[in-house]
Amino acid sequence: MYRLSILPFLYLLLLSCNSNDAIKKNQEAAKLEIIKTEKAFEKLAAEEGLKIAFTHYGASDAIINRNDSIYNGLAAIASFYSKPTKGKIKLSWTPDFTDVSASCDLGYTFGKYIFQITDSTGKTNELKGIFHTVWKKQKDGTWRFVWD
Repeated sequence: MYRLSILPFLYLLLLSCNSNDAIKKNQEAAKLEIIKTEKAFEKLAAEEGLKIAFTHYGASDAIINRNDSIYNGLAAIASFYSKPTKGKIKLSWTPDFTDVSASCDLGYTFGKYIFQITDSTGKTNELKGIFHTVWKKQKDGTWRFVWD
């Protein structure tokens, strides 16, 4: 009788372990997708500019925080990146950490960025900092940022 009562518990434990393994496998795959998206985002920024990159990789309801101001939605983000600058801008970043929810539909990255602006005399000013981006998986399977 004792053996029969423990069998359902062992069965549930085994199912739980397999379920946890599947969740972890899915999370690792999602993390790799986010990192790949982050690197493609950085590449597009370098090749086509910040406005194109941020509006392409932003979700329709994306929000950015710049200079203690919030820009809500792609139109506001495009407007922010349309402002004239006094020099050539370069932005590069590398995610140092990525994590994703158990449901694999929300994730985040953080790491270091370098913002450089070169003026008309050729002088380059550099600003280094830490970024934090929240990613949301879209209905079409792509990852888009909702917070940056």
